[in-house]
Amino acid sequence: MIDRRDFLKTAVVTTSVAAMMSSGAAFADNQSFPGVVYTKKQPGQWAKKVGSHAPEVTVDGSKVMLVTRHGMSAEHYIVRHTLVLGDGTVVGATTFTAADKPESSYDLPANYKGVVYATSFCNKHDFWVTELSV
Repeated sequence: MIDRRDFLKTAVVTTSVAAMMSSGAAFADNQSFPGVVYTKKQPGQWAKKVGSHAPEVTVDGSKVMLVTRHGMSAEHYIVRHTLVLGDGTVVGATTFTAADKPESSYDLPANYKGVVYATSFCNKHDFWVTELSV
C-alpha cells in the first residue's frame, strides 16, 4: 500500500510537471530541471537506470500504453504513471503497489494530434519522462 508521504510527493511532482509542460516548450529534453526530471537523453546521475526507469510508450490508434521495465518489490518499485498532453492536460494516472506490474493504458481525446508526455515515478530513482508525438 502506498503511504501518504509517497502519495503526496507523487502528487506534487505530477502537478508541477504538468504545469511546467503547459508552457509549450519542448519539455522532455529541456535542461531547465536537471536532477529533478530524467529522460533517456538526460539521465543525470541515473545513466545506468535508463532501461528500467524511462517509460516505454506504444500507440495503437487512440490507445496509449505505458510500460516501465522495472522489478517490483516493497523496497523498490514504480509508484505511478501519468499521461499528459502537450498543453498540460492530464489524460490519466495510475498508482501502483509493489505487487502490481508497472503497465498502464490511456485513451487519447478524439482526433488528438500532438505531443504527449509519459511519466514514470520510481520510489528510489526519481521522476522520468518520455516525450513523443502522436
